[in-house]
Amino acid sequence: MRNKILLASLMYASMLTTTVHAEPLGGLAFSETTPHSSSMTMKDDFTLVGDQDLMAMDAINSNGVVSAIIEIPTGTSAKWEVSKEDTKAVYWEYKNDAPRVVNYLGYPGNYGAIPGTDLPKEMGGDGDPLDVIVLGQAIPRGEIVDVRVIGVLKMLDVGEQDDKLIAVLTQGSPFAHVESMTQLDSEFPGVSQIIDIWFANYKGPDGGMEGLGFEDAESALAVLEAAAENFSTP
Repeated sequence: MRNKILLASLMYASMLTTTVHAEPLGGLAFSETTPHSSSMTMKDDFTLVGDQDLMAMDAINSNGVVSAIIEIPTGTSAKWEVSKEDTKAVYWEYKNDAPRVVNYLGYPGNYGAIPGTDLPKEMGGDGDPLDVIVLGQAIPRGEIVDVRVIGVLKMLDVGEQDDKLIAVLTQGSPFAHVESMTQLDSEFPGVSQIIDIWFANYKGPDGGMEGLGFEDAESALAVLEAAAENFSTP
């Protein structure tokens, strides 16, 4: 019996060693351990594919709840995004012929996109779906979640507008009851400052990011509604 237990222990240790020393994906150790949505499957190490057209969903549901597609879970640094060529897929973005990795601390919240939105540069956007930061625990990559928008971080990226909506899950999170940036700052001191500092610095000292402060939920929803209306306009 003792020998069987010893053999099992050695096999388990061998498995752990193999995992730890496995070739990391994109140069990131343990990158393959980040969970993804159960509704999507791994086409390969760098592509998730599902059956649903992610950009065909409405930005705002009939009950007023906003939808968000999670591309980068909290605490991770691999730069994934919804594919523009196949909007049923989420892929690991390539830059300079290599998977893109944020060379900084992991994202301070779940980063993603609002489906059914498009805000062109002439309206203060960057021509892509609206970016959103969903505060709280890590959400599997590719998951579609209901969120409440509580504000917007106004930013410039090399002089161009690059705003980030701030949102919370509508349930199952310590932040679920938060409805405004004022409430967030009151009940969770430091969170907004962390987000502001992170996005101003994650591209490095010469990254061209400049924070312009936060605006409230009313301003954020105005941006969201304009982007949703622009998306549906031929």
